[in-house]
Amino acid sequence: MKAIKNTFLLSLLILVSVFTDAQNSKAIEKGNTLFKKYAYDEAIKVYLEALDNDERSTDLFANLADSYYENADMQNAVKWYDTLFMQDRSLIKGEYYFRYSQALKAKGEYDKADLWLERLAELNSDDSRAASLKYDIDYLKKIEKQSGRYETNLASINTPYSDFAANYGDKNILFSSARDKGVHVKRSHTWTGLPFLELFSAQVDENGNLIDAKKLKGDFNSKYNESTAIVTRDGNTMYFTRNSYDEGYQKDRTGIIRLKLYKSTKVDSTWGNIIELPFNNTEYSVAHPSLSSDEKKLYFASDMPGGVGLSDIYVVDINDDGTYGAPKNLGNKINTEGRDTFPFISKKGDLYFSSDGHLGLGGLDVFVMLNPENPEYPASATDKIFNVGRPINGEKDDFAFVINNDTDLGYFTSNRDGGVGSDDIYTLKELESLRFECTTEVTGKVVNEKTGKAVSNATIVVSNTTNSNTVFNLTSDANGDFTFEIDCLKENTYKITVEKERFIGNEDTFTVNPKSGSTLPVNLKLTPILGADLFKLLNLDQIYFDYNDDAIRPDAEIELTKIIEFLRENPSVKIDVRSHTDSRGSEKFNLRLSKRRNASTIEYIINKGEISSDRITGNGYGETQLLNKCADDIECSDEEHDINRRSEFIVIKD
Repeated sequence: MKAIKNTFLLSLLILVSVFTDAQNSKAIEKGNTLFKKYAYDEAIKVYLEALDNDERSTDLFANLADSYYENADMQNAVKWYDTLFMQDRSLIKGEYYFRYSQALKAKGEYDKADLWLERLAELNSDDSRAASLKYDIDYLKKIEKQSGRYETNLASINTPYSDFAANYGDKNILFSSARDKGVHVKRSHTWTGLPFLELFSAQVDENGNLIDAKKLKGDFNSKYNESTAIVTRDGNTMYFTRNSYDEGYQKDRTGIIRLKLYKSTKVDSTWGNIIELPFNNTEYSVAHPSLSSDEKKLYFASDMPGGVGLSDIYVVDINDDGTYGAPKNLGNKINTEGRDTFPFISKKGDLYFSSDGHLGLGGLDVFVMLNPENPEYPASATDKIFNVGRPINGEKDDFAFVINNDTDLGYFTSNRDGGVGSDDIYTLKELESLRFECTTEVTGKVVNEKTGKAVSNATIVVSNTTNSNTVFNLTSDANGDFTFEIDCLKENTYKITVEKERFIGNEDTFTVNPKSGSTLPVNLKLTPILGADLFKLLNLDQIYFDYNDDAIRPDAEIELTKIIEFLRENPSVKIDVRSHTDSRGSEKFNLRLSKRRNASTIEYIINKGEISSDRITGNGYGETQLLNKCADDIECSDEEHDINRRSEFIVIKD
């Protein structure tokens, strides 16, 4: 990557004067002066001449390596970082460890690069760029998992100069370029702030190729550096980046010309009415605008004080009256100690951005954080940041990613090998959505319904209610606990059953979907068989008799058959059948009737079910054990009386 684009990446941290060499020669001091002015090509020449004269300095090695690094010549950057780290490491700041690691990645030397990240973590455990490796040691495998989802091609509008940051305009594509189409205009590739970047527009042909590149019409492309533009959906408002300028270039206290955001509106189909946004400042840069899908928020990159790293991503509210809220840093989930820049918000509300602080393949990589409000995404994926993988990302700088979710087409920029210029625009087509796993951890406890105590070694079976396929067989542990992970990419409902000897089996259902969350509690209760009423446990319908009759009716046979089946499945169980009436009628009549009906019930179970008579006892209690207030002379509804007309099947031995 040449110095042109690096200016617009906001990487303005200059690591000079951090060493304690006794004295630098005039040649090295000259090189350092050029280095401070971002004139890296010229600084390299001076440093190499000093080396030819056998001059040596830690400053020289550090700045020479950084000069190659900033010019994206990673081969030579590694060479001189190698030399730098042969010096006294106690004098070398952590940023050099990071840059050395990045330069090694650009050469594909990932193992060695990770080693230097580990050393950075030892030097500064608070540096998230290095600390993240400890918790994500398999990051290359994760990147590989996301790779191959895009088709990319070099756009036809590229030149030998820097062409970058293609974005959607009003029925065309806007991009930034340093191409020289003027007459007798000399472009400077040093970082002196001279104008070299201009805004262009291009058309898209029927094959998706970019053609007919022209300078953007309007109050642009004169004495300013302008880049990274975005247009509102109605095509009437544009936000763009420009050098700090007010009747002349404005420099900060260190002599750096910073970047600012501007807004332009159309006047008679031509861009005009350019105004500076209120949160700009001559002491720091604000650049690379992007609008939220509802166009109520403006995202951008800045190195303003109070941030996390070299450049951070911020957002401001666009109020209904056209004013702006205060910039808000997106926080250290997204921002790192490195460069986090070029935000883009897709129609789906996903945040794409470029970073060299998150673990990647080298240089700037494109990352995405999914919109947590999108129901398509599992909750477990919306709190993570994903590297979009190859071929979007590679060993060099990959940035300025944009995509149209309606067509799955978009653009990005890279300084990878095989391009036309220092930075080139590439077209992209998304072939497959982000590959993410969605797992919900189901956790629960099996307890005794009567005592609340844990039930260990209970058998738990989980099956899909759609196809009845069993997906898990497990048992509760000594504390009654159980846990399992289940896929939640698609919504599914599952039945979970629990059984154990001397308990009545139980079942429940639960549903998982992309929004289930990372954990789902499912607690199960087992009722001891001893003392249980099978009428309730087996969810029987009321057993009815005809008036003043004790014959078993057909509808009652259905319910008693369930009792018989239970007794057959549990041959050690003994039950006591208890028959009750309501208070209507005389007490003697009700008592005799309940005893007759009790005898009929027991006889039916023994004879029909071939159940041993010593397993069943019983008695009729008439109206002596009412469950409510409905005694003699108390006015009650039929429904209230029905509560007292009941049969109980109490387990007396399990």
